[in-house]
Amino acid sequence: MLNKKEIQQITESIQRAESHTSGEIRVCVTRKCKGDPLEAAFRKFHQLKMDATQLRNGVLIYVSPSHHKAAIFGDRGIHDAINGGFWDEALEKMVFHFKKGDIAEGICKGVGKVGELIKSRYPISENDINELGDEVILED
Repeated sequence: MLNKKEIQQITESIQRAESHTSGEIRVCVTRKCKGDPLEAAFRKFHQLKMDATQLRNGVLIYVSPSHHKAAIFGDRGIHDAINGGFWDEALEKMVFHFKKGDIAEGICKGVGKVGELIKSRYPISENDINELGDEVILED
């Protein structure tokens, strides 16, 4: 799926995006995604307890490269702040790179786009705490 260098690249993009925001971004890459990727992202979001952040400002980027599926799921604080086409814009940016076979770059572009939104709504605070890990979640 992803090699160590690509995983590190994605982790660093998460850390860069979160360095300007109190929001939380996580990435889950899975081999199998049966059914609707948004439903799978919703389930994974809650399984990871991403709905437990203080400001409800977590976002999960969920990708299944082998099934050519991806979804972005934002918690209530994020979802209420976005315009209707934002997730589509971020997904299109990701898919553009996916089609060229560059999964890691696509994910990094998606993380960057999501980071822009979170930054505008949830700027970094003086006493910011990283509530969720930045590591990439890999699933079989």
